[in-house]
Amino acid sequence: MTVERGLNSVETRPVLPRRLAEILRPELPTLGGQIVEEIRTVIPEYGRPLDGPYGRSIRAGVDCAMSLFVDQIADPGSIKEELLDVHRKLGQLEMREGRSLDTLQAAYRVGARVAWRRIMLVGRRAGLSSAVMSELADAMLAFMDELASIALDGYLEAKACSAGALETWRRRLLQLILERPQPPREAIAELAQLIGWTMPAKLFAVAVRTPGGVSRRMPALDEDILAELDAPEPLLLVPGEPADTRLAAIQNALPGYRLSAGPAVPLEAAGDSLRWARRALALTGEGLLPARRLIRAEEHLATVLLHSDEGLIAQLRERHFAPLRGMTDKQRGRLTETLRAWLDAQGNVLEIAERLKVHPQTVRYRMRQLQATFGESLEDPDARFEMELILRSEPRPGIARDGRETGDGPNGAWARYRLAEVMPVPRTAHSGPVTPPGPPRSRRSPA
Repeated sequence: MTVERGLNSVETRPVLPRRLAEILRPELPTLGGQIVEEIRTVIPEYGRPLDGPYGRSIRAGVDCAMSLFVDQIADPGSIKEELLDVHRKLGQLEMREGRSLDTLQAAYRVGARVAWRRIMLVGRRAGLSSAVMSELADAMLAFMDELASIALDGYLEAKACSAGALETWRRRLLQLILERPQPPREAIAELAQLIGWTMPAKLFAVAVRTPGGVSRRMPALDEDILAELDAPEPLLLVPGEPADTRLAAIQNALPGYRLSAGPAVPLEAAGDSLRWARRALALTGEGLLPARRLIRAEEHLATVLLHSDEGLIAQLRERHFAPLRGMTDKQRGRLTETLRAWLDAQGNVLEIAERLKVHPQTVRYRMRQLQATFGESLEDPDARFEMELILRSEPRPGIARDGRETGDGPNGAWARYRLAEVMPVPRTAHSGPVTPPGPPRSRRSPA
């Protein structure tokens, strides 16, 4: 992709007196500005004001070139890749600005001419010999040719990303970021640089569900969003945090789509954000999360975690709630409703009554039923914790199994649809007096 090129010819050039670096370095602050002004004057394509990002890039390229040349004189063996990279990016910028190769090469020739005029003045002032000046001229012209070649590499790279190729490379970048194991960060950075995508400190994934009849043509998303909307499982990678304004813009660009935004994570964890977003999206279809047009997975991480292993939840359900198998839907719903309220209220009868909208005496009666049904499990902190996990894995009150909002109350299908699937297990008769269970003890306390 990127042509590996450096100032490899430096070893074959004449070794210049290192004191020349001390003579030339004081000229650098003013020389860069003179070169830029000459380029703007001589080449019409560069005549526009240079006070924005584009102008700063041009000036940085000139300053880096002059600084690197003097550094090479002081230390002929040094190669500063970050300075060379400035010229590769400069070549890419020229392509994106719509200028030709001839314009780019002309800019380097103008820069070399202006620099040489200044060097001649400094050389005469310092009393340099004609032999040294000749070697200095050869070194400077060879150096500028090398920089022009590096800029040409960047220009051709950017050209390869034009039109349809750019979208192909953007998709490849998205795939590289999500690939496991993830490739070296340098490979991602190189491709990001090639297409002009700034690597963010954090990003978040958006899982997308396309309803039937919605066109899949590429929407007008922000340029920094990497998208793959025609994949079997469409997705977006969005730099930054899932802020309200950002998500609103995405919703506006994707009318009719259902979206699930994952949490913001470092670049290397993008796959985790996508996995959580997709799981949250799936849970809306199962009635475990409200089926809104936009779901923020970060608001439902506990639910996503709880449903990361459905088989394990099924095992816990069978272990603890098998005694409910022989009951009617109404009985099962009433007991599970009371059990959850008892766990949430930590055994406070008045609070339970308020939650259930029943008389405290009714609560005491139901609590005796709980004791008769679950026995010593209610006194075991670990068992209580697992029961709470099971109850929280069921659809929420008012949410149907398909994820639609309903008016179903706590005695409705949410409290029984999975519990009805418990495998039949012989019920164990509990001996001894039936008394209301006490308040749940701390999970850290002994059973």
